[in-house]
Amino acid sequence: MDGILVIAFDSTQQALRAEMLLEYADIENDMFPTPKEITAGCALCIQFPEADLPEVSEIIQTEQVDIRGIFKYQQQTYEQIVL
Repeated sequence: MDGILVIAFDSTQQALRAEMLLEYADIENDMFPTPKEITAGCALCIQFPEADLPEVSEIIQTEQVDIRGIFKYQQQTYEQIVL
């Protein structure tokens, strides 16, 4: 696995919470405006290295973070991946 994945959210509160949890777990992440190709209820999303997907998935599930989905940029668009 290589590349960058993006987590989209339905609320700013959940985006900020996820950012805090990822930083606490020492997972490199960057918050930025949600791309227009991703329909979400929140204007913020978080990108992280694809190699960290297993740990990020575990954090999201364990901490019950509400997300819209995790997406990967492929062929000029974002495609949702299944956890």
